Amino acid sequence: MATPNQKLAESLAVLKKLQQGGRRVFSSADISRVHRERLVGNGFLQEVMKGWLVSASPQTRTGDSTPWYASFWEFCARYCSERFGDEWHLSAEQSLWLHGERTIIPNQVVVCSPKGTNHTIELRYGTSLYDLKENEMPPLEAFVTRDGLRLFSPPASLIGVTESFFARNPVESQVVLASLRDVSVLLRLLLNGGHSAKAGYLAGALRKIGRNEQADEIIGAMKSAGYGVREKDPLDAQKILAMPQAVVAPVVGRMHMLWKMMREDVVAVFPKPLGLPKNRDAYLQSVDEIYRSDAWHSLSIEGYTVTLDLIEKVRQGDWDPDHNEEDRKSRDALAARGYWQAFQAVKGAVGNVIAGGNAADLAREGHKEWYREMFQPCVRAGLIAAGVLAGYRNMPVYLRTSRYVPPRWEAVRDAMPALFDLLESEQEPSVRAVLGHWMFGYIHPYPDGNGRMARFLMNVMLASGGFPWTVIRVEGRDDYLHALDSASIETDIKPFAQFIERSVRQSLDSGRHRELTFSAPQERYISSRDAVVYFGQDGKRRVQCVISREALDDHFHGDHRNKLDVFRENRRAIEATTHRKYLDGELESDNSVLVRTADIRSRVL
Repeated sequence: MATPNQKLAESLAVLKKLQQGGRRVFSSADISRVHRERLVGNGFLQEVMKGWLVSASPQTRTGDSTPWYASFWEFCARYCSERFGDEWHLSAEQSLWLHGERTIIPNQVVVCSPKGTNHTIELRYGTSLYDLKENEMPPLEAFVTRDGLRLFSPPASLIGVTESFFARNPVESQVVLASLRDVSVLLRLLLNGGHSAKAGYLAGALRKIGRNEQADEIIGAMKSAGYGVREKDPLDAQKILAMPQAVVAPVVGRMHMLWKMMREDVVAVFPKPLGLPKNRDAYLQSVDEIYRSDAWHSLSIEGYTVTLDLIEKVRQGDWDPDHNEEDRKSRDALAARGYWQAFQAVKGAVGNVIAGGNAADLAREGHKEWYREMFQPCVRAGLIAAGVLAGYRNMPVYLRTSRYVPPRWEAVRDAMPALFDLLESEQEPSVRAVLGHWMFGYIHPYPDGNGRMARFLMNVMLASGGFPWTVIRVEGRDDYLHALDSASIETDIKPFAQFIERSVRQSLDSGRHRELTFSAPQERYISSRDAVVYFGQDGKRRVQCVISREALDDHFHGDHRNKLDVFRENRRAIEATTHRKYLDGELESDNSVLVRTADIRSRVL
């Protein structure tokens, strides 16, 4: 009789066969009830709605939307094809958003079909599908198919949306208009449909973005056919954004427009550049000194459990995967070693920048080496395939819990050169740092490591303005990720610019000589904070310090004991940890020092 493990293995073999070619979405008819229930029960499948399932992982946390967002568009394509056959398509609005490289998972997608019932189908995580009934399908030539989705073509989308769409969606509208190599297809649809009013505002929009010849061609052709056309500008005059004069890929046009739209918000919050440092050796020494803190925070943000002891072991050369089996197999140690190697390569670029080199050129030339150094230890250990080092991804990627989905992998080859072109043409170091960081993550060019790479790029760009190497701290992780999402989903860069500015200001403050003594700590227990508060002194400045109850309980046997007694008995160890955090500049937003359980684990034990 087969064991439970053998039965599960049999079900997984069935699932593996179905998943060939990257498929993630299945109907109940694809998998027998026995296999389906077994795979759902063990976390390998999740039910979307009755009769439909998506791939998942047993390690997926409760409430994690990633498996659903990663499967959303494939679900829409498969569900609609099974229900409506060939008689369906996405709305003109959704089609134009996708052609304009707006890759956010929508709250609701509208699907049009003669078989529709004007009904909302509730899906997971607040998403839904609305099946809009239409009298008949538009002509076949109006459609294109992309990843199984039936979309209006770019010209048909421009005709299908309402005039108000252009003002409400300035980025996507202008990106798609600017991507038209000629207007012959657009004109044919306008002429055959007798769309004189649409011709007027499409011509007006083209003229507004500098495509005068195309605007004239539309007006002339419509008048030749006997239509009266009144040219009208449908775009918001305040949202006309810079586009390259040559026809470019939609993702490139979108990047140019977002850069133009966002840069002034960055300039408004950032301090003026400090100028290249006069003492380059001292600047590079400060980069060396911050490595431990930078590595710990950057790797911790990505979910690695890395201690400062491990980071120091790697730096001192005591990590030996060739002769130490534990070192060879440790995922966290491999990540730490890769970070050390990449950090050295980035530090070399920083040295060239502060010597007067072009930051954008150095990043363009060096970023692929940074990536290879980061993952070379994992390749050597056999944990990942050597092909990972080849370069940019050739697969879709998804961000945990985010509705934002990075561009299709085919678009990355256009997007990355455009990013470095934008960096090179930008005069403000602060804009290069903030938008370079955000846009690198927006593109997400690599299968993994994009966050670490974006922070490396940010620091190379900060160096071009004389700003210090800046650490993004793990305790600010939620604010950091929310600010990135705000930029990617809402096109609002202000929260991210403000977050980076605060981090840079903190680095500037920590660059001065620090010393913390505890001559009169005046410790007291604050019940509302469930913590012991005490004070240190840095010159004339009084520094508030806090140690959490959890830290006292976990590391100093404080359970069921007076917390002040526990603090006083272990004062030396607690003050040593506080001192290290203060010297590393690991301060809270109010410039206090907070000692948590993880701080003591990684620094004292």
